[in-house]
Amino acid sequence: METLNSKITSSLHPYQLFQTIPLQQVSDGKKRLILSNCETANYLLVIVMPQLGDFDSLEYVWWLQKSREQLETSEIVVRSIGIGNLAAGKRFCDYTGFPEKNLFVTPDATLHQKLGLYSGLSLNIPRLSAAQNAWINLLLMCAGIGSPGTLREVLRGYTGDRNAPQLIADEEVVKAPPLPALQGSSFNLAGGNGFQRPLELATLRLRNMGEVLSHWKTYVPDASYITQRGGTFLFNENRELVYEWRDRGILGFAEKMSNPLEFLNTF
Repeated sequence: METLNSKITSSLHPYQLFQTIPLQQVSDGKKRLILSNCETANYLLVIVMPQLGDFDSLEYVWWLQKSREQLETSEIVVRSIGIGNLAAGKRFCDYTGFPEKNLFVTPDATLHQKLGLYSGLSLNIPRLSAAQNAWINLLLMCAGIGSPGTLREVLRGYTGDRNAPQLIADEEVVKAPPLPALQGSSFNLAGGNGFQRPLELATLRLRNMGEVLSHWKTYVPDASYITQRGGTFLFNENRELVYEWRDRGILGFAEKMSNPLEFLNTF
């Protein structure tokens, strides 16, 4: 169980925190506890995401959607929290297909801070606003400063990974402007299929980038929190914390980025 990132700043256990802080549910806009109606779940998987417009959030949910049959078969109930407002949540679910009833939004990083999640690089340049400082810190994190593993993961998206599964089905068509529409089988030219081919992951990330940048104000209503990282928490039927991962940096939302949900195979 991963516990390396930072100290929990609340005396409450993560499960207790989720049971005490009501958040806005995207499906109807009402505030409620995120674990409402989860009493009979075999396992509870809580994904605390960064900004909804963060590329990590979009990529993580892509994996959740890809694995939804496995999650249902294992009776794992998923709840996700992202920084943003109701409009951001609606856009996020419309783009990713993630169920609105499973997504909750928070306008700031209060919950993240109570959980002790990494707030990101926090250099403070005098006379700049919180949002301006956040942008500078984000750019430095994208360069790997205060964000270990980011550059390596970016490179993996371009070079491919024979230890990772194929991401785009041969018959699937991916639209990621400014690239032309690409059929999944096109990536076979880079060395075959059945694994993550070169440029395959980079293409999916480019698609996400185009979506976010085209609707930036919707996805990121307040840029002050763009460096905030997230975490993953899995609770068993007794609501004991049996797995956690605390993001260390950009593109570090999972312990094993080549297969982010592989940890579920243990349960």
